[in-house]
Amino acid sequence: MENTKLLDTVEALSALVEQGNLNEPQLLEQAVPLIAALVAKDDWLPADMAIPHPQYYQQQLLYGDPQDRFSLVSFVWGPGQTTPIHDHTVWGVIGMLRGAEVNEPFRLTGQGIEPDGAQHILQPGEVACVSPSIGDIHRVSNAYDDQVSISIHLYGGNIGRIQRSVYDADTGAQKAFVSGYSNAMVPNLWASQV
Repeated sequence: MENTKLLDTVEALSALVEQGNLNEPQLLEQAVPLIAALVAKDDWLPADMAIPHPQYYQQQLLYGDPQDRFSLVSFVWGPGQTTPIHDHTVWGVIGMLRGAEVNEPFRLTGQGIEPDGAQHILQPGEVACVSPSIGDIHRVSNAYDDQVSISIHLYGGNIGRIQRSVYDADTGAQKAFVSGYSNAMVPNLWASQV
């Protein structure tokens, strides 16, 4: 029997955004169980989407909605790898598939950028949310110095094409960036399911 978890999730997410009348809290509420179900068992991610880079975390596009209403991405963390402090500008749901990652929330103040609560470790099967309305600035890192970790990220837009910001940890100065994707040639993930 073929594993259709990714395809089933994409179809459910497409149906969700096609409703067109849901606000952000409703989208998050309904997307969380879909991502939780996707990361509940680590048996579906293609091996070539789980390969770490020796220096940088990999942001691999799993699916990009043709109308840019959402994107589904795997983040592959090599041992000890971390992001800069950054934002997203859109809602997102993060599910931990393999290993663990550390989430450090931040907020902008009149004096720059500062921690916004305690850091949290996301374990396999757990889900967390980000958005401009509930907290959108964080730094993420692999919780392990000796193994790969993989998380699955759903965003309310094509995250690889959205202009966002990274923040200087000392001054809070913002610098615009567009992340793109590590997989320049996106494979046909449905080929084995046709």
